[in-house]
Amino acid sequence: MIQYQSEHVTVFQSALYQTTSTVIQTKEMVLIVDPNWLPDEVEAIKQYVNTIKGERDTYLLFTHGDFDHIIGYQAFPDARVIGSSGLHHQSEKEQTLQMIREFDNKHYISRDYPIEFPRVDIVIHKDGQQLRLGDTTMTFYLAPGHTEDGVITVIEPLGIMIAGDYLSNFELPFIYQSAKAYMQTLEKADRIFAAHSIQLLVPGHGQTTADSSEMKRRLDMASDYLNRLCEAVLINNECALDALYKEHAFLSAFTTACHKENVSIIRSEFMGG
Repeated sequence: MIQYQSEHVTVFQSALYQTTSTVIQTKEMVLIVDPNWLPDEVEAIKQYVNTIKGERDTYLLFTHGDFDHIIGYQAFPDARVIGSSGLHHQSEKEQTLQMIREFDNKHYISRDYPIEFPRVDIVIHKDGQQLRLGDTTMTFYLAPGHTEDGVITVIEPLGIMIAGDYLSNFELPFIYQSAKAYMQTLEKADRIFAAHSIQLLVPGHGQTTADSSEMKRRLDMASDYLNRLCEAVLINNECALDALYKEHAFLSAFTTACHKENVSIIRSEFMGG
């Protein structure tokens, strides 16, 4: 379904995990971000892009390489792919593809495009790297922590921030790579807000917002949660850890596993085991 729409931006939201897919159109190009999940959802995005693109070039931006975010890659075979150096050099490509195959097989899903890992045409190597297309400028910031290969993108002059799996309105931090790097990415997000006039924030899961106070609330929420989680792990406060787990939305076996992974990574990074 379409969660948000304006003259230049359309944000689709999957029925699964409230995952977003964003289409941005400017005079010069059409940018598609993380097309996902289900075949009908990907097809709706594809049809919309075909309706609006005309003679404009299409670009496909992946915020990171989690399987749910790359699942629609080959539905757009003519698009130029933008991704981080970490995505380009991803060492677990086959494991990621196997997760897609297992998901599709488990749910009896067939797709009309091949399942492949993105081949990156425009590689983002460093913070502040830019891609200029006419009057449109995309500025990229490496965003490790959730995964090693994350990237946050600011699109100007529209003032759009594509945050990937950060700054959700409901989803607390899931640390798959590094708690320290996650904290640094949140600090970087704060600097991005200061350096750019962000008019619209699009998270990888959850609601798009144009409210600057809501953007700050999300940043503060994630930072506060990580700080309290680290403190609870360091002093081995099981009651606090249990209470922190219960702050997650949609409690399930999935959130249980993510919480345990958060605790395990923090112990490893801050306590050596």
